[in-house]
Amino acid sequence: MTSLAAFVALLLAALMPAGAAAMDFVETPYFAVPVAEGKLPPVAGRLPDEPSVVRFPHPGTEPGRHGGTLDMVFARSRDIRVMVVYSYARLVGYDRDYELRPDLLKAVEDEEGRIFTLHLRPGHRWSDGQPFTSEDFRYWWEDIANNAELNPAGPPRELIVDGEKPTVEIVDEHTVRYSWDKPNPFFLPELAAARPMYIYAPSTYLKQYHSRYRTPEEIEGLVKQHNLRDWVALHYHFGRMYTLENPSLPTLQPWTVETAPPASRFIFRRNPFYHRVDELGQQLPYIDEVAVQIANSKLIPAKAGAGESDLQARNIDFHNYTFLKQGEKRNGYDVRLWRTARGSHIALFPNLNHKDAGWRALFRETAFRRALSLGIDRFEINQAIYFGLAQESGNAVLPESPLHREQYARRWAEYDPVRANALLDGLGLTKRDSRGIRLLPDGRPMEIIVETAGESSEETDVLQLVHDSWMKLGIKIHIKPLQREVFRNRIFAGSTMMSVWSGLENGIPTADSSPAELAATSQQQLQWPKWGQHHETSGKAGAAVDLDLVDALNALDRDWRYARTKDERRRIWHDMLHIFTDQVYTIGIVSAVPQPVVVNSRLRNVPEKGVYNWDPGAHFGIYRPDTFWFAPDGKQPH
Repeated sequence: MTSLAAFVALLLAALMPAGAAAMDFVETPYFAVPVAEGKLPPVAGRLPDEPSVVRFPHPGTEPGRHGGTLDMVFARSRDIRVMVVYSYARLVGYDRDYELRPDLLKAVEDEEGRIFTLHLRPGHRWSDGQPFTSEDFRYWWEDIANNAELNPAGPPRELIVDGEKPTVEIVDEHTVRYSWDKPNPFFLPELAAARPMYIYAPSTYLKQYHSRYRTPEEIEGLVKQHNLRDWVALHYHFGRMYTLENPSLPTLQPWTVETAPPASRFIFRRNPFYHRVDELGQQLPYIDEVAVQIANSKLIPAKAGAGESDLQARNIDFHNYTFLKQGEKRNGYDVRLWRTARGSHIALFPNLNHKDAGWRALFRETAFRRALSLGIDRFEINQAIYFGLAQESGNAVLPESPLHREQYARRWAEYDPVRANALLDGLGLTKRDSRGIRLLPDGRPMEIIVETAGESSEETDVLQLVHDSWMKLGIKIHIKPLQREVFRNRIFAGSTMMSVWSGLENGIPTADSSPAELAATSQQQLQWPKWGQHHETSGKAGAAVDLDLVDALNALDRDWRYARTKDERRRIWHDMLHIFTDQVYTIGIVSAVPQPVVVNSRLRNVPEKGVYNWDPGAHFGIYRPDTFWFAPDGKQPH
């Protein structure tokens, strides 16, 4: 998140390329025939009055050429939604320095962090040619977010401040204002997220499926025609912007999906009304089409190694690196190692909401969690699995973050089995069975079942080394792989003792980034899902926090939301990081594990060194794949 001063710069930066209106635009070869036939307007008539102009200030980037098809491989049909992530057209988006900048919007005005005036680009159009105006914001707010049938729960929680909705003003055709009585630090970052919060929708298209704009007879006919339950299901079926299941749904992204699921191959074609141009007047994206092949996740590294993907990181792990390097020259690609930005690449999550009272009490013992962390030989894991390229640390912010302190990363993360055993003895866990396994107070052996989503052999390799280390403490673990949905549902229900997943999603935060990950704020937090659910549902589900320091984290998170200065927000962050890392609620193992990225040797403007992160960053999105292009000796337009 950015301060008011930063947003003044944001507004000024947005207004700088105003000379785009006088630019000579270059027609896209892909559209030459439909333009000549009068089926599409010329490029100048397809762009906003003031398009977003892309400069190339970064070393190794340059204006490109139009044409070609980018091949990628995903594991499931539903994964095509990742194209929204990679494409990364947002109202505001992060640049490479993780500063927010206008993108779809012409400009943003921020007053006191609570009043946001959004300025649209006049002449901007959806992919079907319909104008993108404030009507699309009004429609979403009145007819979707606040429609009791479509949205019984009301608008997204990120728009609610102290139980109050924003005041939404449609100022004019190209201006919308959101305002609250108190600051809303989540508003702009949510618009820029990898999975964005949509506060607009293609109203011209969707009104045909809305009961407010059609007669009951028309709606009934459409419901029957599409074999759906009612008009709510009808609108939902055709209007989901993130899932990309409806090829007819207009978009503002650089490519539009042309293939309806289910399918084994999906085609995305360039959006003729996309809002960005390069400094030479060429409309982006450079690449005409993206072709996504669906394959078993276990086969994706082999397919990438065979040159079947032009850009691949999804479903590839570090342990595939050696294999992929072997095929570089033969199959015409480069393997690059990007940094990852999670607080921990792999972390263990003792379930503090486990339904078994004995284990729950033990997991809530700070000394027990510290002992588990001290009992992991991170150096051995780093050398054996990651060739020494990872960072051995707990689950904390990374050195690239201005909030980083070495003590956070190292706290309770040194391998010290003597101290770990002493902590366990101090808890009275001194009795052992004939195998040397410690016994719980009720006499049960200390055997921990660690559940995984079963999607990575890397996790299994790491857990096997953790098993060997913990056996020296008298603790045995059993690894239990599950399907992801079953995995999460068991954790939410309190059936899981301990799980393995990645650590903090944003390991490179600033003081203006939300610290909500450090508090019990989401059911998705595997160490305390019921507390997180209680927070998400405002007490309607889950369980109230009954651990003092976790309650303190929640209070600090609330304080951060209403903090008026960066210094105050920074102090709160450090208070929370101190508690979170000292209490070892999650047990980080290694961080900054390199992510292999397979890149076609002829694909340009893809960084040699980058950061592969979900949010902020949207994986490839922050590097703007609409600017990637094939060199002249590469793929030609189809």
